[in-house]
Amino acid sequence: MKNKGVSKLEDEQKVVAEIDSYDENISKAERRARAIKKVKELKGFYIHLTIYLTINTVLLMIKIVGNSYYGEGFMGPLWHFSTFGSWLFWGIGLGFHASKVFGFFPFFRTEWERRQIQKYIEQEKKEAEKFR
Repeated sequence: MKNKGVSKLEDEQKVVAEIDSYDENISKAERRARAIKKVKELKGFYIHLTIYLTINTVLLMIKIVGNSYYGEGFMGPLWHFSTFGSWLFWGIGLGFHASKVFGFFPFFRTEWERRQIQKYIEQEKKEAEKFR
């Protein structure tokens, strides 16, 4: 009988060890997935910033050259709404993108996401416990 008790204890210890190693693997995989996600978000922001600067600079140059052809001075086109409107409104969108990527988004912060994820994980654990 003692052997059965010992083997049962050893089996339980093996299961606990497997669960612990599984949790470590999940956390490593999760950390890697988060890092990959963060790099993709950062890359997306820098691409967005590059496109913003390139397109708006080209539009500004077209406006300056086009208006100078008609005798308008250099500063004239800069004060037209059509010139700074794209910089302004696209810049607002770029600002929101930056706030999300760099973590100063005031509405749904990373802490909020983590709390929600933890909440759903705990709910799933409770549901799983019902069937054990």
